[in-house]
Amino acid sequence: MSILFAMFLFAFVMSISPGPVNIVILSSGINYGIRSTLPYVSGATIGLMLLLLLTGFVFEQFIKDYPLFLTAIAMGGSLYIMYMGYKIAASRPDIDVNKQNVPKFYEGFLMQWLNPKAWLACVSGVSLFVSAQSDGALLTFTSIYFPVCYVSLTAWAILGDKVSFLLQSHSRLRFFNISIGGLLIVTAVYLLYTHLT
Repeated sequence: MSILFAMFLFAFVMSISPGPVNIVILSSGINYGIRSTLPYVSGATIGLMLLLLLTGFVFEQFIKDYPLFLTAIAMGGSLYIMYMGYKIAASRPDIDVNKQNVPKFYEGFLMQWLNPKAWLACVSGVSLFVSAQSDGALLTFTSIYFPVCYVSLTAWAILGDKVSFLLQSHSRLRFFNISIGGLLIVTAVYLLYTHLT
């Protein structure tokens, strides 16, 4: 298996697998549609790529020297993810698009920086594929990761948009919002637990 294919596979699995960002995107796709969700997808993708680059160029040695940094990120990030879960669970069950509640670009960007899964993906990806002597490997990895991440996250928005017809009643959409918000809170607790143990 070539190193480029291994990079692609890693990026795909990390991007398409359920996590806090994907859950918010799915919820937004259901509640607001694909077009309104794309700014959040863009923010999340760009945020992750910047985190990946900074991890490769700056943070890798710092994280090795100060492992409590990741613990602090996991704690703060989990609290933020719980807050996002609360926002989704408490949102009004309106199918019509209310622009004030649509997840925004900066929220997607920030979510990645506070997402323990994103930090672990970046640290493990850099450890696996980037040599300390070569910045070229990091740039190659990032150039593969960017389109894979963007397409994977967009797929979650499309999925949400396509199943929104199942949630046309207020009661179904309310149930969905509470369930998905609760799932996001449980995910945050699980990520924190696995990081601390």
